[in-house]
Amino acid sequence: MQDSSRQVTSHRVDVSNAHDIATLYEQIQSLHEQSGPDILISNAGYGKRILNIVDIPLEEFEKMIQVNLLSSFLLSKLAVPYMVSQQWGRIIFMSSIAGIGGGINGCHYAASKAGLSGMMKNLATKLAHDGVTVNDVAPAMIGDTGMIPDAKFLEGTPGDVSNIPVGRLGTPQECANVVMMLCKTGYMTGQSILLAGGLK
Repeated sequence: MQDSSRQVTSHRVDVSNAHDIATLYEQIQSLHEQSGPDILISNAGYGKRILNIVDIPLEEFEKMIQVNLLSSFLLSKLAVPYMVSQQWGRIIFMSSIAGIGGGINGCHYAASKAGLSGMMKNLATKLAHDGVTVNDVAPAMIGDTGMIPDAKFLEGTPGDVSNIPVGRLGTPQECANVVMMLCKTGYMTGQSILLAGGLK
């Protein structure tokens, strides 16, 4: 029997903007009877492939941090109080193999994703006793997303299929499978799940 009390809403927001996120949270509380999120999956991401540090403008570095790291901080800051109040919650960040030194992007991207994993581990230790788990998923090359450059640009990199032990790119569904597992598992926290086809 379908639960008719459930309500789904969609919202458009600039997740790198603190004011926009605060407004989003107010809208959610207004539409959902003053409740907050039980599960936060912070999946906003931005990537621009600039390999040489000397070619990365300051503005590009700042944008990368704002979208990939600041947004997860802002969303978590608003979500955590409700989760703690009900003694249950799940926070999942979408990190990357780049955060541990791999990947095909520049240091600005790697820094933003490494920051996510560091924030995840810190929050996990502080929120575990409140029934809130915090983890991240760190994919390598995922196909069918429009984010992977042409094969000629991947040749010789970790993203080259010939260098991936399982011999193929990952799929969005496989990422979703790991996220769902983390949503359902309360005995796992502070973990970065490397979804990389055997890449280290």
